[in-house]
Amino acid sequence: MARGAPGPADQQVVRELATRGMLVTASQLESWRRAGLLPRHRRRGLGRGRGSVVDAVDPVVIESAAALARHLRQGRNRLLAMLDWFAEAGMPQQPGAVQVPEPPVDAVREALVWVLRGTVSHQLIEVARSAATAGDEAQDALYALARRMIGSRGHRGVAHPALVRAALLADEDVPEGPEFQGMVHLVAAIGLGAQEVGADALAEAFGAYGMFGLTVEDWARMLGAAERGEGPPVDWGLLQQHADILGPVRRASGEELMRARTVLVGLRGFYAMYMMHALFMPDTPGLAALRDLIDSWCMGPLLAHMISLNPSPRQFAESLTACIDPLFDQLYEALTTQLAQDPYIFRIPGDETGAAGFMETWMSTLREQAAAAGKEPDGSEG
Repeated sequence: MARGAPGPADQQVVRELATRGMLVTASQLESWRRAGLLPRHRRRGLGRGRGSVVDAVDPVVIESAAALARHLRQGRNRLLAMLDWFAEAGMPQQPGAVQVPEPPVDAVREALVWVLRGTVSHQLIEVARSAATAGDEAQDALYALARRMIGSRGHRGVAHPALVRAALLADEDVPEGPEFQGMVHLVAAIGLGAQEVGADALAEAFGAYGMFGLTVEDWARMLGAAERGEGPPVDWGLLQQHADILGPVRRASGEELMRARTVLVGLRGFYAMYMMHALFMPDTPGLAALRDLIDSWCMGPLLAHMISLNPSPRQFAESLTACIDPLFDQLYEALTTQLAQDPYIFRIPGDETGAAGFMETWMSTLREQAAAAGKEPDGSEG
């Protein structure tokens, strides 16, 4: 074989991918290998001076090359491709499907840090910290910038699914969720210090998140009491700790990143069931128990802010980083335990048709609601 010519093992990988409609060259395989993205073939030595051979191509090499072919298209950013590959490797597989191998953990970590550096959250925190020692004008500019950047995302929370369902059933306007403009005060507290921002402003920020089920007034009373020395002190160091979104990713092991991904995928499913209650999904004791558990943890607003059912790379990176926190891991475990206790969540009591009957009931309800929405109050067509 001429020097530089593709070996039989790489030729086999190229042929296998071609049968799947993936056009990959041996030079691409070698390029991915040099970049540390593709495992090398396992070789067996033939003895002193006789070289080595590849007895069989490891399926992991083939599937890794297939993942790269899917995600690292011509002109695609390599780091974004790593995130897509990492996300795909954590998705549940269909029975009989080949398991997608894990991408190199160092490449995943590099991609996460790169994406997180470009998020609004990280940029705001960096600006806030730089404003701490820059005088009043810089602090005023921080507030203006934070309001503009948070407002540019056009995002607000969602109302509780039970409230949305009740409004739809009553043919009333759907209630709006909380606005997140109050979060500018939280950004300012990270940079300027909580004492500089004040209890009332921070109460507005925490109330916007709906944290622990407390209202703005509840937070104002508690934080005001702490500020006056009339209540338990607040450890504002925790605010600084949670503001560091890069540190947890840099410190996490590969196993911890994969666990965070498992938690994220699981919470995404539980949150979808939680919100589908608003869209007339039939209620069952199992589904009600899962919703009650999320509500008892006061996690609905946080999940609404964090979970996206079709996430962009930025959303995936931010959500994954959040799921490194033990709080989300504990919630996932609690929900999984509840599901194990009552796994028949899609079985309506008294209906022996099971999941099929559940779906038929849901579709029938949606058709009825759609028909009702198309009529005027007197029954005529709108």
